[in-house]
Formats: sequence, C-alpha cells, structure tokens
Amino acid sequence: MDSVVTQVFLPIALGVVMLGLGLSLTVGDFARVVRYPRAVAIALGCQVLLLPAICFGLVVAFGLRPELAVGMMLLAASPGGTTANLYSHLFGGHVALNVTLTAVNSVLAVFTLPIVVNLSLSHFMTGSGDVGLRFDEVLKVFAIVLVPVAIGMLVRAKAADLAARLTKPVRILSVVVLVLVIAGAVARELDNVVDYFVAVGLVALLFNLISLAVGYGLPKLATVGERESVASAMEIGIHNGTLAIAIAVGLLDSTEMAIPAAVYSLIMFFTAAGFGWLITRNRVPEPVVAAPEA
Repeated sequence: MDSVVTQVFLPIALGVVMLGLGLSLTVGDFARVVRYPRAVAIALGCQVLLLPAICFGLVVAFGLRPELAVGMMLLAASPGGTTANLYSHLFGGHVALNVTLTAVNSVLAVFTLPIVVNLSLSHFMTGSGDVGLRFDEVLKVFAIVLVPVAIGMLVRAKAADLAARLTKPVRILSVVVLVLVIAGAVARELDNVVDYFVAVGLVALLFNLISLAVGYGLPKLATVGERESVASAMEIGIHNGTLAIAIAVGLLDSTEMAIPAAVYSLIMFFTAAGFGWLITRNRVPEPVVAAPEA
C-alpha cells in the first residue's frame, strides 16, 4: 500500500498542484521579471540563498535530529506555493508579481533544490550510505514540477475559456490534495507524531515567521513598493509543502523527512493570515474618486 501511495498517488497529487499553477500562467508572467527587476531579484535572492542559510542556522541551534534537519532544509529549498497568490490578494499585494515569482522560482527549484538537499544529506547524515537525489531522481523532480506546469500553460494558451473553467476546481482539488498528503504523512508516523511536532514545531514556526518578516522587510528597506513587499512576504513565507513531502517520501523514502513540511504547511496558513493583518491594519484606504457629473 505504501508503495502505491509513494509511487502513484504522490506524483499525481503534486501533478495536480503544479497543473493548477500552469493554468494561471502565461509566457508574459516570466517576461514580467524585467518590469519589477529589484522586487524580483530581492525575493528570489531571499528564497534561493537567504532562507536556506537561516534554516540551517535554526536547525543547528535547536539540534534537530538528522532526518528532521534534512526535512527542514528540503522545505527551505522548496519554491513558494500557489496559496501565496490568494493571501497576497487578500492583503493588497501585487498578485501579478506573486504569479511571476512562483513561476520563476518553480523553474529555479528544479536546479537549486537537489543541490540544497544533497548538501544537507551530506552534512547531517554522514555515514548513512548512498542516500540522496541521484541524477535520475533530479529528472523526476523536473518531470513532476515542470511538465504539469507546461501542460497547464499550453491549455491556457490554446483554450483560455477551458483554463478559466478549470482554474477554480483544480485550485480546490489542490487544497484537498495538500490536506490528504499531510494527513498521509502524519498517519504513517502516527506513533511518533507527537514527538515530531514537539521537536520540529517551534523551529517550523520560527522559520515561518522569519521568512514572512524577511520577505516583507528587505524589499521595504530597498524602497520597493508596499504592494510588491506584501507579495514578496507571502511568496517567501508560504512554501510548496506538497513538493517537499513528495520528494521526502517518494524520492528519499523517508516519511520522517516529510514531517517538517507537514507541520509547516499547517502553521503557515494561520501565521500568514496574522502577518497580513499586522502589516495592513493601519493602512489608509485609497481615496475614492467620484465620477464626473454628466
């Protein structure tokens, strides 16, 4: 049963999530990078370089056991999730920038994620044998991440009406899939789940809060606009937990490494909402311009 879940259900589940992303993308979303170069560069720099460094520091400081440490690093290397677009919309962020960041980050993750994971395995699990993402497994990451995105983009380009009709049900299905994947990861380690939550819960919470704060604060320091800063915060603070779980269970054959992503995915929905309220609670609404009289 586990092999069926690992080899069949998880890739399909992740494919659904990435297909939903593809249905919301156009080639123009990648081209939009040149319109917001500073915002994109800061957000991607945080995602690719700063977050893994911060996560490594937290993991070492709290002395997490090796499997959980690798799981946290895997999560840190995962791109932003599509849910970031929704949160950005709710709190007045630049949703188009979110879409662009998610698109570019998902492509970059195909190359950066295996590097971070293999370095983490080498550091934290020395002597564990031939463990890691081999080249054939990197190709699997490429297939399950980019192929569904490409299919979704093709559907949108060739049949925009169909893509529009599919977007909402696929997004709902993606949420259901995420919940089921988390439940499955937790169920497989049910005997140890309380210990895992105790061990990794505080680290996951701190990492999430720091990610949100860095994602918002650094763009503001660089005089990036408010809407773009909100978009960056949500993109950096909300990760693709389904991808991290799929790689941990499906490619690394470790449910324990999937626990940090499962815990983080449960936490981030609440912290992102609270963070969004915090940074927008004193925002002055834009004045409404009255229409000229006829």
